[in-house]
Amino acid sequence: MADNDYDPAGSTQMFRAFVDETPAPQAPGSVSTYGRSSGNRTGVIALVAVLAVAVLGAVIWLAVK
Repeated sequence: MADNDYDPAGSTQMFRAFVDETPAPQAPGSVSTYGRSSGNRTGVIALVAVLAVAVLGAVIWLAVK
């Protein structure tokens, strides 16, 4: 008979436990690598601004043409 609970990709329960683990507390003064990076956010904002200016320029160019 086939076991219906067989997980061919490995132990799903162990993976879920690994994912749900809370990160270990860090020592005072240590650098956190899980914080939000402001550099990445700034780059995305700059990219959106450049794309907005390009689209606006294209619309104006087509309207004048």
